[in-house]
Formats: sequence, C-alpha cells, structure tokens
Amino acid sequence: MYQRILVTTDGSTLSKKAVTSAIQLAATCGAELVAMKVVPRYPQAYFEGSIPLSVAEVSRIEKQWTEAAQANLDTIQKAAKAKGVSMKSVTVKSDVVSDAIIATAKKQKADLIVMASHGRKGIKRLLLGSETQQVLTHSHIPVLVLR
Repeated sequence: MYQRILVTTDGSTLSKKAVTSAIQLAATCGAELVAMKVVPRYPQAYFEGSIPLSVAEVSRIEKQWTEAAQANLDTIQKAAKAKGVSMKSVTVKSDVVSDAIIATAKKQKADLIVMASHGRKGIKRLLLGSETQQVLTHSHIPVLVLR
C-alpha cells in the first residue's frame, strides 16, 4: 500500500495524535516513516522602534529552535522504534511551512503525507491561515488529514 509515509509535527497535542496514527499506519503497511519538523528562520525587522539583534544572537535562537525540533523528532523515533517502524527524521528551515512539507515529501519520495488540522473556520482561518489547506491544495502526493 504505502512504502514511505511523511508525517509532519509542530509538537502540539493534535500533532502528536497524527504522529501516533502515522506510526500505526506505517506498522500496518510495513512502510518507512519520515518525521519532519519545520523550523522558521528568525524574523529580521528593520523598522523604526524594533530591537535589532546581533548575528550571534539570531544564530543562538535558531540553534535553540533546531535543537528543540530534534528533541521532538527523537521522541517520535523512540515511539516508532517501539512499534518496529523504521524511521528517518528531517528538520527543515523555512518560512513557508506548506512549501517545505511538499518539497520534503518529494525529496524523500513519500507516497503519503500525514498531518493534523485544527479545523479552524471563518475569521480564525483567515487570520491564522492553514498550512494543511495549502498542502492539500498544492500537493500531488496523497494527504491524510487527522483531527
């Protein structure tokens, strides 16, 4: 059925449920799991009144985010190993989460993307956006959305 499943995580409770489901699906199909976390780049503001940070400070913050992402992926690795699922972890730096997910799915040759959706509607969806909706709209790879 599926050979390689990409699961995305942001560390939220809902995302953890999607990861658990992806691990179970991978175990059932005998598929390899690729877990990914997108880490944003530190926003640089050059507007009047902003507090400029040194390059060293920005690097420290980005390193901290990357280490937190790896810790999250290590936890997923342990859960996958406990279920007998082969897993690869990927951390991607990007400001556009949906594009990073689609590009990683292509690069890793995934045949399914598993991700969570908060199911926001109305003004909340307009203001907060929906990475899941963007992936659904632009991916040529099947997407399993869990809520």
